[in-house]
Amino acid sequence: MTENALSIGIIGGSGMLGSAISTALLDRKAVEETDLWISNRTGSKAGFEQFPQVNFTTDNKQLSEACDVVILSVPPASASQASVQVPGKLVISVMAGIGIDELRSLTGSDRIVRAVCSPAAAIGLAYSPWVATAEIDDGNRATVAAIFEACGSTDEIADEAHLDHFTAMTGPVPGFVAYYAECMIDYAVKAGISPEIADRAIRQLFFSAGAMLAHGKATPSDHVQEMVEYAGTTAAGLNRMKNSPIRDAIAAGLDAAVEKARNIR
Repeated sequence: MTENALSIGIIGGSGMLGSAISTALLDRKAVEETDLWISNRTGSKAGFEQFPQVNFTTDNKQLSEACDVVILSVPPASASQASVQVPGKLVISVMAGIGIDELRSLTGSDRIVRAVCSPAAAIGLAYSPWVATAEIDDGNRATVAAIFEACGSTDEIADEAHLDHFTAMTGPVPGFVAYYAECMIDYAVKAGISPEIADRAIRQLFFSAGAMLAHGKATPSDHVQEMVEYAGTTAAGLNRMKNSPIRDAIAAGLDAAVEKARNIR
C-alpha cells in the first residue's frame, strides 16, 4: 500500500480501537507517518510520541480533505459526530451497529466498507471481516486488505448481517475467552492453588492453545475429537462438558451479544 502513498485518516484514532489500528498501520509500515491523520476531540498526541510526524487534528473536515481513505472509529452512539461529506472517497467503518445505508448518509460516499476489528490489532492479532458496497473496485479491495492485514488476518464476506455475529464473537478480545480463563483460575484457587500460580498456568495454557489453533492444520473439532479418542483425563472432562448445557449457555451468551450489536444505540 505504501507504493501508492495513500493517505489515511482515522476519525477517533486515539480511542481504544482507533489507536490499535493506527499503531498496527505504523508499526507494520502500512502507511508512512506523514500520510496518517488522526482526529480526536482535543488534538492530543498522547500515545503516539514515538511517531512525531503523524498529523493530529480536531477537525474531521480537515482530515477528510487531506486523506484518500477515511476510517470511522468512534463509539456507535457518537456516529453523528463522525459525519463527513467525502463523496467518491473510500470510507471504512469499524463502528458496531452502524449499517451501510446509514454510512452512506453520514459520508455522502458510495464506496463504503463496513468491518469488524478489535484492539488486538495493536499487536497484529485482530481478525477483521468486512463487507463492501458494489462501488468498491479491485484497487479499493487491495487497500482494505492491506490495512486489515497489518492488523492481523482478514476476510471479505458477502452478508452484512453476519458482521453482527462477528462483532459478538471476535470483536471483544479477549472477552469471552478471558471469562473461560477466569473460570479455570477460580477452579484452581478453590482447589488450594495460589492465585499467582493459577493465573500464570492458565495464561500459559491459553497462549499455547491459541498458538496451536492458529498455526496448526487441525480444526478445534479435530483437537476435541483427538482428546476424546485418547480417552485420558481430558476426555473425561470433555465428555462431561459435552453432556452438559454448556454449549447452549455459550450460544445464549453469543445471541445476547449479537442482539446488542444490532441495537447498540
